[in-house]
Parts: sequence; structure tokens; C-alpha cells
Amino acid sequence: MATDFFNIGYLKNGSEIQQEGFAVLEKTNILELLKSFDAVLAGTLPLDIFIAGSDLDILCYALDLTLFESYIVKHFSHHTGFMIDRSTVNGIESVISEFHVSGFDFEIFGQSIPTRKQTAYQHLIIEEKILTLNGAEFRNQIIALKKSGLKTEPAFAQLLGLEGNPYDALLRLTL
Repeated sequence: MATDFFNIGYLKNGSEIQQEGFAVLEKTNILELLKSFDAVLAGTLPLDIFIAGSDLDILCYALDLTLFESYIVKHFSHHTGFMIDRSTVNGIESVISEFHVSGFDFEIFGQSIPTRKQTAYQHLIIEEKILTLNGAEFRNQIIALKKSGLKTEPAFAQLLGLEGNPYDALLRLTL
């Protein structure tokens, strides 16, 4: 059964690092503050492939990026290492903010695309299916590749023998 990533309760009973992430998310109220932007935790923590140097990725749906940017500055600029920037990701204007809280690096990512249609969310869903189908040893191999310096999607692509751009190749998988 697929995880409901919009309800972080699954982290509470997860691995030690997932439980730590859950505690920080609850303490800081970050997801609640971003609720109106259909925020979802994506990336390595939900998949339990988090390693040192990973961050907590939060995806947001922001129709008005200027308003979103102001909101992020208002609510998160007091955190250590805060930065915010606009850039084009996959041909779409995006707002990206980073900061550090309670031992975790955070990245808040906003686009004017519904959260569930964003590439990072689609990767999350696909990668969860792959990890479920392939078991603990596969998960350990992904973690080992990540520790050797590979990003998440290239690690999946390598183990699965996918050709070409690993980010696109994962999206083309039919599971």
C-alpha cells in the first residue's frame, strides 16, 4: 500500500532518522505553516534513504511566486543559513529556499504546478514503488551509492540499468 506522504505520521514509527525528522517537523510546525501551499515532504527522508548531507525537501504549490517568496521570508528568514532564490527548474520558474533547523537542513521548493504533478513528487512515488518491489538489499545499495557521492535519481538509474538522463528515465518507468 502506498504511503500517504501528505500525512507525516508514517515517520513517527519509521527508522531512527525518520523519527528525528518527524520530531523536528512537529516542533517547528514548518509543514503546518506551509499547509496552504499543499506542502509535502519529499526526497530521501520519506523513503528512508537519508544520509549525512541530505536535506528535508518540502514541495509547495505556489500560484503567485512573489507572494510565496514573501511568505517564506516572513516565516523562515530567522533560521540559520537562510537563503532564497528564484531559478528555472525543468523550464518552470521556481522559488527555492534553504535554511538549517535543529540539526537538519531544509529546502523549500515552490512552483506554480500542483504539488502532486511536480517532478520531485513523481520521483518520490516511483522510488517508493521501486524500493518496495526490490527490498532491503536494494535500499542498502541505494544508500551506499549515495554515500559514494551519487545523487538519489542517478543511484536508482544505475542500479536499475536505466539509460540516458536518470531524472527523465525514472519518470518513464511503468510500475
